[in-house]
Amino acid sequence: MFRVRVNKIESNRDVDGNLGKRIELLEEREINPYVLRPQTDEAKMAQDIMQALQQQMPFLPQRQQLTTPKIILFLTEQEYDSLGIIFDVNQVYEVVLDNQAIRFRKV
Repeated sequence: MFRVRVNKIESNRDVDGNLGKRIELLEEREINPYVLRPQTDEAKMAQDIMQALQQQMPFLPQRQQLTTPKIILFLTEQEYDSLGIIFDVNQVYEVVLDNQAIRFRKV
């Protein structure tokens, strides 16, 4: 299981000229920006202060997101409708690969 975020939805036509959608899904992973500790005492103090500020002020970013292209779907309108999922840009889904099937679950 992994998480993806809908990055882009575009209208397109397939080889036969049928209208469809191109849906780009990016993998989402959280990375702790403080994995490596700085070597100098001054740098360690600055890092500790920044962590304390981030905890006290929720508008400061506390984590970094790493996105990697994972899945691109090319679907006709009929295929998109039969899939039964309404993709929205920036929506996050859990993707489960099981028994030769791909399942999307909205987070």
